[in-house]
Amino acid sequence: MLTTNDVAKVYDTILSIPGMNETVKIDMKISRKNALLLSRLIERGLTLKQDEKSSNLLDNLPADTLQELSSIAEDWLKKAGLTELSEKLKSFK
Repeated sequence: MLTTNDVAKVYDTILSIPGMNETVKIDMKISRKNALLLSRLIERGLTLKQDEKSSNLLDNLPADTLQELSSIAEDWLKKAGLTELSEKLKSFK
């Protein structure tokens, strides 16, 4: 069985493959429900406390990559017209 550190090393290796930084266009059609859920999953993964992380994959990513993931989540909400709803849902924490 792979340890958390082993998994992080595998992902780091995959992310280092030439061409992985190339921009690709992904045309997706998803439900508003899934846009809301996926954006929340990204936000949650990016804001986990150190002791809650199941792997240290995100610890090894550059800040600009983490910001890009956050921007993707925000963009999905905006395109689905769910930004305000998402902010109101966050207030229930």
